[in-house]
Amino acid sequence: MKTIILTLALVSFSLAQAQIDRSKRPDAAAAPKINIPASQVFTTANGITVILSENHKIPKVSIEFSSGSDPRLFGEKAGLNDFTGELLMSGTQSRSKDQLDREIDFIGASINAGGDGMYLSCLTKHLDKGLELMTDIMFNASFPESEVERLRKQNLSGLQSTKADAGQMARNATKKVNFPGHPIGEVMTEESLKNITREDIIANYKANFSPAGSYLVVVGDINRAQTEALVNRYFAAWQGAPAYQAELGKGQFDRGNRVIFVKKPGAVQSVVYVTFPIDIRTGNQNQLPLTVLNGILGGGGFGTRLMQNLREDKAFTYGCYSSLNITENGSWMSAGGNFKNAVTDSAITEILKEFGRIISEPVSDEELALTKNNMAGGFARSLEGPQTIARFALNTIKYNLAPDYYQNYLQRLAAVNKEDILRMAQQYFTANNCHIIVVGNEEILPKLLVFDADGRIEKLDAFGNEIKETKAADIDANTLINRYALAITGAKSPKELSKKVKALKSYIRVSELSSGQMPFTLTSTDYFWAPGNEASKMEMPGMVLQKSYFDGKSGYTFSMQGGREDLKAEELAAKNKAAGFIPELNFQTSGMQYEIKGIETIDNVPCYVLYSNDGQAESYDYYDAATYLKYRSVNIRKVGEETVETTLTYSDYKMVDGYLFAHQFNMNVGKMTLNGLVKSIVVNPKEVLPKDF
Repeated sequence: MKTIILTLALVSFSLAQAQIDRSKRPDAAAAPKINIPASQVFTTANGITVILSENHKIPKVSIEFSSGSDPRLFGEKAGLNDFTGELLMSGTQSRSKDQLDREIDFIGASINAGGDGMYLSCLTKHLDKGLELMTDIMFNASFPESEVERLRKQNLSGLQSTKADAGQMARNATKKVNFPGHPIGEVMTEESLKNITREDIIANYKANFSPAGSYLVVVGDINRAQTEALVNRYFAAWQGAPAYQAELGKGQFDRGNRVIFVKKPGAVQSVVYVTFPIDIRTGNQNQLPLTVLNGILGGGGFGTRLMQNLREDKAFTYGCYSSLNITENGSWMSAGGNFKNAVTDSAITEILKEFGRIISEPVSDEELALTKNNMAGGFARSLEGPQTIARFALNTIKYNLAPDYYQNYLQRLAAVNKEDILRMAQQYFTANNCHIIVVGNEEILPKLLVFDADGRIEKLDAFGNEIKETKAADIDANTLINRYALAITGAKSPKELSKKVKALKSYIRVSELSSGQMPFTLTSTDYFWAPGNEASKMEMPGMVLQKSYFDGKSGYTFSMQGGREDLKAEELAAKNKAAGFIPELNFQTSGMQYEIKGIETIDNVPCYVLYSNDGQAESYDYYDAATYLKYRSVNIRKVGEETVETTLTYSDYKMVDGYLFAHQFNMNVGKMTLNGLVKSIVVNPKEVLPKDF
């Protein structure tokens, strides 16, 4: 019956909004008031607000706990709260992680945790056991040191992949520039993750997991008496710290447009976000008309202004969208997409133009009606789940909403008119005080200057931190190459260098590759024999995944997916330009295009940057300015219509038979990260290449 009533209500609303082919449009019918069952609410003596939404259709219950504390600033330990959440399920004082996993699986339950809360879902008959497990984690999490270090290593791999993910770089910059010195603006980095100790994690857990000011949302096949009994049994004796309260800022509102650039070497397209904070919080009366406004601009599918302009009319992109992010702690607006380098500046012009247009002139009747109808349908679909009803009750209490806020949603939506949209745009939006974030190739920088109010483009790293300008190099490319070669060989003069390079006839290097993204390790074996021949093999036990071979005149690659492919003439020519134990020593005579780009600070390490192009791929090699050892290599290669970027970061150099080799490395290919640990290096072995090549 409820479904029938709701369907009729929506049909009535849709008819009220739709255009009808008559000479005179009929008066719109009043939007209906939705009958949403009231949730039951009570508060425990220790400060937990319990919200119950009964639903007896299936024998299942979900319970969600959320902390009553405001978010904190962690500064040099940014990311602590997320890291805490990841570790909550790692064991308790009485159960190991494996025991927890087994007991949760045995009753078919689902338990998820975050830094500010926890969620349980299970069958009604297993609710007692489910709550026993949930509260054991909430009250007695142990955070074993082994798990802290395992997850730290896993997260470090993920952070490495951020440097190859232009979208994530743009999101990090958006947080940083919109909310400096604010919890929303904190981004975990490799350095901040390394700063986090187990003691920090335990302290944060104890501060956030406390009954004071918290919420417990109970949904499903359970009544009020049963809920009160379970809450009393599992939560009544719980004590903890008072809820943390903080006055959080509204964001960084600038005067004049500000361009922020994040460099992604070799990128053939740019990620562009035009963004700014807005002074509004969850529950504000303007939230609904602002949401309608966003739907018209770019948040409502293919019919939006941004999509029609930048995709359909200009063909600049596959998609250009806007997003309105309204939260209790801070809010912001963003619009953008991915654009080819050649049209990056034109895309920014059009996005700013659309912001300006929606601020200066009313939207059309058709745009307004379409967006409101879409929103009404989305609201109706959300009512199908009992979890939604409980969330409505939580929001009503938490944000001090009117008791009939959601019951009157369709009426308030129907009442939004063109004048409201124009007023919202003029009150909250801007086309002249925006943060224009661009992630891409430096070749587009000159075209971006026109958008910056003070003519100074700011540069951020992958995590949104300001980077120092590239300094001019104090040496030339050939001097850098020679100093690198001297450092690798330990030679003291050019003559000794020549002797040591000739003395290394061959080597075999075996590495173990692991990743948090796969449950097994790989073995990688690299073979080299003079003057510039090489081969490699990547395998798992009993299975070769990839192989490659090159002897200066011929070569091939092999993969399980694609089989064997012989190297083409242009690929052979490219490999010959960078062949040898120290490939850079051959650049001057091999026809390689190369130049020194300057000195950049990478991960707080000042590095000389050497650019090279072999005709098939571009490379950026970074050499520690203090030691001249190679710190990082970035290779950008076109594969079909796609650009594949591979980043290698080297560390732990050790001497093997008179030559320095890196014994640890991180490899990023797209979003895949591998951690490499060299297990053995044999210099000048009696036999180099095995017979299976």
